[in-house]
Amino acid sequence: MLQITDLTYRIAGRLLIDSASVTLPARSKTGLVGRNGAGKSTLFKLITGDLAPETGSVSIPKNARIGQVAQEAPGTEDSLLEVVLAADTERARLLAEAETATDPDRIAAIHTRLADISAHTAEARASAILFGLGFDAEAQRRPCSAFSGGWRMRVALAAVLFSEPDLLLLDEPTNYLDLEGTLWLESYVARYPHQVLLISHDRDLLNKAVDSIVHLDRGKLTFYRGGYDSFDRQRRETMLLQQKAKEKQDAQRKHMQAFVDRFRAKATKARQAQSRLKMLEKMEPIIALTEESAKPIHFPDPQGRLAPPILKLDGVAVGYGERTVLSRISLNIDTDDRIALLGSNGNGKSTFAKLISERLAPMSGEIVRASKLKIAFFAQHQLDELRPAESAVAHVRSLMPQAAEAQVRARVARFGLPTDRMDTPAKDLSGGEKARLLLGLATFDGPNLIILDEPTNHLDIDSREALVQALNEFQGAVVLISHDRHLVEACADRLWLVADGRVAPFDGDMDDYRRYILQGPDSLKKAREDEEREREKAASGADKRRDAAERRARQAPLRKQIEAAEKEMARLQEKIARIDEMMSDPDFFTRDPERAAKFAKERAFCEKKLVSTEEEWLLLSAELEEG
Repeated sequence: MLQITDLTYRIAGRLLIDSASVTLPARSKTGLVGRNGAGKSTLFKLITGDLAPETGSVSIPKNARIGQVAQEAPGTEDSLLEVVLAADTERARLLAEAETATDPDRIAAIHTRLADISAHTAEARASAILFGLGFDAEAQRRPCSAFSGGWRMRVALAAVLFSEPDLLLLDEPTNYLDLEGTLWLESYVARYPHQVLLISHDRDLLNKAVDSIVHLDRGKLTFYRGGYDSFDRQRRETMLLQQKAKEKQDAQRKHMQAFVDRFRAKATKARQAQSRLKMLEKMEPIIALTEESAKPIHFPDPQGRLAPPILKLDGVAVGYGERTVLSRISLNIDTDDRIALLGSNGNGKSTFAKLISERLAPMSGEIVRASKLKIAFFAQHQLDELRPAESAVAHVRSLMPQAAEAQVRARVARFGLPTDRMDTPAKDLSGGEKARLLLGLATFDGPNLIILDEPTNHLDIDSREALVQALNEFQGAVVLISHDRHLVEACADRLWLVADGRVAPFDGDMDDYRRYILQGPDSLKKAREDEEREREKAASGADKRRDAAERRARQAPLRKQIEAAEKEMARLQEKIARIDEMMSDPDFFTRDPERAAKFAKERAFCEKKLVSTEEEWLLLSAELEEG
């Protein structure tokens, strides 16, 4: 069990964590969420002891092991499997001692302990983790030094997963994973036998791998049960209730203040006015929660509509030098296509993206592009191509040399950059701000086709939603490579699988692809066969119509109850509004105090009745949706 009590921490005088407290149940899988810059990674450092809090404490069970991903796996000549096996330091120490021990009792104790920690299955477990993260048997035997930094980060992740700490801390673990690795990690974390605290902006991962959410907002920690969607719903409901409570209190304060202002100078009413003034002073203001939504992203629509297909590939092969990566590609891209490329890293997704964006020439075959076709290309490595010393405004001004300053700034605003960051040098922008700037620059001229290669790595959940909205509103075609399943499901209409040197349509949806990854290619065929058997067993058309009629009959009373509740809510809201209008007149209370008191009681009754009716409406609506 992890317990945080009254934790406070400042960075350069800025209060980042403010007397925050939360208790996480043992073996819980918890997602830590919050806007970029809220202090999530800092909280991890406070938990591990790398930072000391100003006040408060972090408590974990005695002797519990904390594990987190190293900054980078060592670039040694040890094989990947050896690096991962070495992460279990107890096993490594016992095996080394077993080589030199001479005392029979100690030798027996060593082997008993090795059996207790399942040392005999360690190599198989380590290999399975590496395989899940994208390393086949041959790659596992290669030295760590043979891999790039991104792949070494996967090895570092594999090492901490293999060591199975009692508290596993994962900070954006999917940043270096492809969709396939993310799907595997999602399943692994959900089955992990100990406690997990996970920072992620991947909505699907937070829905499927965790059972609770901790929200870090304005320095406070709030615990919610369920995944991200459940947290989002609960938070919005809390915001709505708190807003209503604030509005009610504001009206009450306004009424009391009006009485004080009117009668404090009159001797006959001075005592009552003084009493209300004291009540006002004691009244704790209710602060309404506000949603800090990300600024929207806008992609300019293409100028004019091209005749489909805008891109046609016929028997195309592509690669580097003499090495062919992809071959026999025969596909079309139409004017409004939404295509997601699936396939493990290294299979050629980025190579295909470079091919269709004219960054790589075909080795053979033919590519026919529509006349006047404009293509925008975004990839994470392009962040380094921004001019570090120049602001977003300067980057855009170079593309609009004749435009007025207001026009330039208006265009930057459409990228989703806040006004106070427009003049900040690119090197000082956050990763998310750089990504927004680069997205805006890449799509500046209104492309017909946008190609996005992992666009979400630096974007928080709200910014990813803004990207989803922008892509869905865009009038051209989109080709997307992403490990964010939510983004793929929300934006893509077609799935193309890049595997075995080919690019071909994938027959299925993302659930089918998840099954394909976790259970193997044969599982998809089996699922299709199972679906066919189910269809054969399904009821006839008459049975289906009867079932639908019965369902409508069952739901009819619910619909009537919902309709009645909606009418009652409208009636109560109208009545409250009429009473509020009468009570807003200060003279109303002096003209007829008894009538005023009666209306005040009636308003309170209506308010209470409205709340209960709204709750009943929510329950009935949920029941209708489930039925």
